[in-house]
Amino acid sequence: MPSSPRKDFNFRIDGVTLDDATLARRSPQIEQERKVAIYDLLGENHFHPKGSRGGPYHLILGVADNRLVFDVRLSDGSEHGRVMLSLTPFRRLLKDYIALCESYYAALHEAPARLEAIDMGRRGMHDDGAQLLRERLEGKISIDFLTARRLFTLLCALSL
Repeated sequence: MPSSPRKDFNFRIDGVTLDDATLARRSPQIEQERKVAIYDLLGENHFHPKGSRGGPYHLILGVADNRLVFDVRLSDGSEHGRVMLSLTPFRRLLKDYIALCESYYAALHEAPARLEAIDMGRRGMHDDGAQLLRERLEGKISIDFLTARRLFTLLCALSL
């Protein structure tokens, strides 16, 4: 059996904070997804800011001036760098994704037969959001697909 590649634990996030000032108040189900995303993200991720010699990192996510802010710190709290992305390319996808999530939660109680179709659409849209996030971070921060999916979930939790 071939051995799995060694993970580089220097290029990972070991803590995440969402800026309270920009955190949207969402349904309990979406809040639970946010908590799960953070838990999963901290369990396994790849996060490598361009030019960095290593972390691990503490990530503070927020929104300022229509930009998504990645405030990257080292685990000791010292500043490492900031990356800001325009939210404009994400706006429609986020709006549609959040609406689809709300439809999914409503269908749990009202129309369980529709769950599979809604969930497939939701997963596809989530994948699109993750891919867009990876593309927008290209050349700034290298992340793998699962890390991008979890970060997209957190992006949805911010008030946009």
